Amino acid sequence: MNKKFVAIACLAAVVAISPSCKKDFLNESDPNAITVDASYKSPNDVLLAVNGIYQSLRSGNNVGEGSDLWTDQRSDDTGTQDNQSNAGEPFQFGNFSILPSNTYLKSHWSSLYTTISRANVVLSHIDQVTFPDNSLKLRYAAEAKFLRAFIYFDLVRTWGDVPLVTEQLTSAGQVATKTYREKQAVVYQQIVADLTDAINSPLPNLQAPTGRTSKAAANFLLGQVYLTMATTQDQASRATNLANAKTYLMAAYNMHTFGNLNTVPYTDVFNVGKKTTCPELIFQIVNIQGDQTYSSSIAANFQAKGETINSRVVSSGAGYNVTHDLINEYETGDPRKDFSVKFANDPTIQDWFVTKFRDNSDGAGAFGWGGNDWILMRFADVILSLAEVNNYLGDQATATSFLDQVRTRAGMPTYAVSMTNSDYATKYPTLKLAILHERRVELAFEHHRWFDLLRTFNDAELVAYFKAKKQSDFGLASLANFTTKDRYFPIPFDEYKLDPVKMYQNPGY
Repeated sequence: MNKKFVAIACLAAVVAISPSCKKDFLNESDPNAITVDASYKSPNDVLLAVNGIYQSLRSGNNVGEGSDLWTDQRSDDTGTQDNQSNAGEPFQFGNFSILPSNTYLKSHWSSLYTTISRANVVLSHIDQVTFPDNSLKLRYAAEAKFLRAFIYFDLVRTWGDVPLVTEQLTSAGQVATKTYREKQAVVYQQIVADLTDAINSPLPNLQAPTGRTSKAAANFLLGQVYLTMATTQDQASRATNLANAKTYLMAAYNMHTFGNLNTVPYTDVFNVGKKTTCPELIFQIVNIQGDQTYSSSIAANFQAKGETINSRVVSSGAGYNVTHDLINEYETGDPRKDFSVKFANDPTIQDWFVTKFRDNSDGAGAFGWGGNDWILMRFADVILSLAEVNNYLGDQATATSFLDQVRTRAGMPTYAVSMTNSDYATKYPTLKLAILHERRVELAFEHHRWFDLLRTFNDAELVAYFKAKKQSDFGLASLANFTTKDRYFPIPFDEYKLDPVKMYQNPGY
């Protein structure tokens, strides 16, 4: 019997069986099996399914705390100095030598489409359930659409054209018809439609309970989407997209419950004890301190040998490697540097490691089962996004006022004062570069840097930006490898080979 496993079947978990197989037993159904249709009977069934969409985000193969390989390590912030372990596959990301056959890349692709598949299943079955309160039904649908849009935004920025699926696929034939790359413009249309529905739904303005999406999150994400479209897509629509970006970013910003940003200490954002009360947080993946399965391991994993600042776990490695290029980016006296990174003095390490995520508490204990939530959205990001969009719109005064909110909270001089400093003015001669700098040091290690670079520079500018850096600040990773091809990842080989025409490879791979 010939079986063809369809790689993109992570969208539907379907195996296509050759028509030549005519045995009756192949058509028999398991009397104990529960079909997807039968599992959707009550509002609680829908809630559990929506919870399953959120759960899929936790994986490091998805967008969880361990997803740095395809974000920060792809940028100029972090990397690995081990080019031998795991067949050198992790090193390929920061070395700009990634191959379509990279198994980590395939795992990332599959995990993202698993989230989309779960969202599609919910949206395909929610109408068959009777809800005593229709607003609850609309809220669950909005959560599924938000999460689907969130993941498609990640996919389209990472790969460009990608398969677009918005319904549950139940057969090999359906999978085959969806095995093609849709143009970015169409994917963005779907993202905008999903987020518009979420914004117009009964979602609360802010997350309640912690870890679920909200109108603030949906508005912020839609604002980011329009800002990305304005800077990376068809420039004929740039002005409209920038105006829309400002509208939705302001809608998110106006939902904050604090006064000025400086009323929320920077360290509170990452304080495990304040994660349910910190008003800056918009959307995060929740972890449970002391729980072996649902705890965070980021504090322990990021700690270097001989150090105890992050966790009570005794480390034997280098922790999470930081490029010297990022270390050099911090201005003198910026307290965010002292909080975010530390130099490990162990004679076998002698390098910088990340300290931004800490849980050295009794609750986390010697196993390092930390309570750090993985922050996906916070208001400082909204504020800096507003600085960015207003600058593009030509309103430098407003852009500067938003930039200064973040700098003031950090205890740094305002932009106007900083521009009188020759070192600052030389490094960041334009407001655009000053905003990019501020995003880098404020949001370091939160997996935003790569996407910030893609918005700021076109292909040629991005290559020039990387090539202007010092190779000595990047260790083993070779900056010479960086070319215009590196704006996107290659389509995983298992996906490409399904249909080399419709699943065409990205240029340069």
